[in-house]
Amino acid sequence: MTSRTGAGGPQPVDPIDRAHLTGVSRPSPPIHRYAPSSHLVDLVERYWVPVWSLTEPSTQSTLQHPVCLVVVSNTYARFYGVTRGRSSVTLEGDGWAVGTMLSPAAGRLVLGRSVAEVTDTWIELADLLPDGRSGGALVDDVRAAMQDDPHDPAAHLASIARMESWLATRLPVDASGLLVNRLVSWLAEHPEVTRVDELAREAGLSERSLQRLVEQRIGLSPKWLLQRRRLHDAVEALKAGRGTLAEVAADLGYADQAHFTHDFRTVTGMTPGDYLRDQPRDRTVRPPRG
Repeated sequence: MTSRTGAGGPQPVDPIDRAHLTGVSRPSPPIHRYAPSSHLVDLVERYWVPVWSLTEPSTQSTLQHPVCLVVVSNTYARFYGVTRGRSSVTLEGDGWAVGTMLSPAAGRLVLGRSVAEVTDTWIELADLLPDGRSGGALVDDVRAAMQDDPHDPAAHLASIARMESWLATRLPVDASGLLVNRLVSWLAEHPEVTRVDELAREAGLSERSLQRLVEQRIGLSPKWLLQRRRLHDAVEALKAGRGTLAEVAADLGYADQAHFTHDFRTVTGMTPGDYLRDQPRDRTVRPPRG
C-alpha cells in the first residue's frame, strides 16, 4: 500500500517497485508506503514501513535509488549513503522499520556535508547531531509510536509525523538541490538518454560541473546515475514480463542481449533470465512508461 500527499499530511501510495529484487524465491514482507506532506516534497520521495514475522531469516535485496535513506527500526537507527551495487538486509523474527527515502537533494542537507563521504556505508542516526540528544529523542519517539501495534496505519502516521517534524528543520532546499531533484526526475522519464553529455545539456552545466553536483548530492558519478536508471528500467520490465530478454535489452538501449546480461549480473548477482524465471506467473503486465 502507498500514499499520495494531501493537505492533511502523508497518504498511502503504490508506486511501481523498480528497486526491490523480489521474486517467488525472494518474497517481500508487507510494506506500507506513504507520500510525504506537501511542504516536504522537495526533501522526501516517500516513506516505507515494512512489518515482518518470520520463522527463518529472509534476505531482502535492492538496487537503491540515487538517494540517501533514514531508517529507524525496532533494533537500529541509521542514515544510509547510496550503495553503488546491490544492497541487502537480513530480516529475522518479529520486527518493523520506518524508512524515509530522501530526495536526491536531501542527503547533503541532512548530513551537513557531501554524501560522497557515506557512499556504500551508513552512520548511526544519533551521530548526525553534535550531542546526539535530538537524534536519540527522534528514535525514541518513533519507537514509542510503533510499539503497541506496528501494523496499525495510525502508528505509521504518528511515526512519520515525528520524522517530518525533524526533517522540516532542514528546509528550505537550496537551488543546487532543486536542480539535482529535477534532473533525477527527468532522467527517470527519459529512458532514451544514455550519455553523460545529454544529462549535462539538460542540467545546463558542463560535464565537470555536473560531476561535482552529482558527487556532492548523490555520492557517485553521472555515469553511475545513468546505469542505475537503466537497471531500474530492467527490473520493472522483467517484473511486468514485457517482451523477451532480447526485446528488453533493445528497449534499454543495449547493443545486444549479452551486454545487458553482463551489466545486470554484475550488479545483482543473477542473470536477467534467472530473475525473470523467478517472477510470479500471475503478474499483471503494466504498459511501458511514456
